[in-house]
Amino acid sequence: MIYLQMFWIFFRLGLFTVGGGYAMLPLIQAEISRYGWITGEEFVDMIAIAEMTPGAIGVNTATFVGFRQGGLFGSVLATAALTLPSLIVVVLVSKVLDRFQDHPTVEAILSGIRPVVAGLIASAALFIAQAAFINPAPSGSVVFNPTAFALALVSGVAVVKFKLHPITVMLGAGVLGLFIF
Repeated sequence: MIYLQMFWIFFRLGLFTVGGGYAMLPLIQAEISRYGWITGEEFVDMIAIAEMTPGAIGVNTATFVGFRQGGLFGSVLATAALTLPSLIVVVLVSKVLDRFQDHPTVEAILSGIRPVVAGLIASAALFIAQAAFINPAPSGSVVFNPTAFALALVSGVAVVKFKLHPITVMLGAGVLGLFIF
C-alpha cells in the first residue's frame, strides 16, 4: 500500500508542479508532513544533502523520501513517479510548442505561471530559512540563531559578489559547521 501511495503522491507532484525542484519543495514538504513520513528538521537536512548531490533537487528529494519509506524499490519508484509526468508532458508539448509558442494565449498563460513559480521558490526559501535560523529552546520558545544567519549571509555574498562556486561554498560551510556548531 505504501508503494501505491508513494507513487500517486510523487506522480501528482511531478504532474502539477511547474518551475523545477525548488518550486516543488514546499509541495513535497506538505505531502510528506501530511503522512508523517519525515519531520521538518529531517526535511531540511534532506534538502541540504539533495543540494550537494548531483541531479535535480526535487528528484533527489523524492529519491531520499522513497528510500526512507520503501528502501531501494521505494527510491526508484518515487523517482520514476516524479519524473514520468515531465517526460510525458515534454514529449507532447515539444510536438506542438513550435507551432503555438508565439500565440497570445500561450504567452498569457506563461506570463501568469512565472510569478507563481517565483512565489513557490520563495516559499521554499522561507521554509528553509526558518528551519536554519530559528531553533527551539528548552523552555518551549524559539531562539534566533545569529551564527547561522551570518553564515548564510556570507555564503550568499561569496556566491553572488565573488562568484565562488556553490559547491565550494557548501564544502567550506560544512567545515566551518564542524568547528562552530
